[in-house]
Amino acid sequence: MAVYLVQHGVAEPKEIDPQRRLSAAGINETERIAAVAKRYKVHLTAIVHSPKKRAKQTAELFAQALQPEQGVSEIAGIKPLDDVVIFSKQLDHSKDIMYIGHLPFMDRLTSLLATGTSDKTIFKFQNSGIVCLDQDHNSGWFIKWALMPLIS
Repeated sequence: MAVYLVQHGVAEPKEIDPQRRLSAAGINETERIAAVAKRYKVHLTAIVHSPKKRAKQTAELFAQALQPEQGVSEIAGIKPLDDVVIFSKQLDHSKDIMYIGHLPFMDRLTSLLATGTSDKTIFKFQNSGIVCLDQDHNSGWFIKWALMPLIS
């Protein structure tokens, strides 16, 4: 089964919105990427997100398009500076789950899974972008595909 990692959509600056809800551009971009994922028939068992408002909003927008079987829920351990090593040991890769969080956490988790170290950047996330990781026959993780809002 695959693991889908997503950086939340573009949020309002803290000075404008202390809760950092998604901006209009962030909503539009997330809806666009979610629609593309739906056209590609991305199947999800569940979507989980960090406690931050922008991650929850991003999760809800993806859920509207992708209709995960078990819905959307909040989890701990994926805030920006949380420990990726601890989290990686709790990853449920028996189901197709989308995890929606923040940088630098998502960059570091991707690196840890694919290379064994979180200190080497191997992928640069974009807001609302999806990175799909899967496991090979030896249980090693690899980046299977990515869907990013910007290609330039």
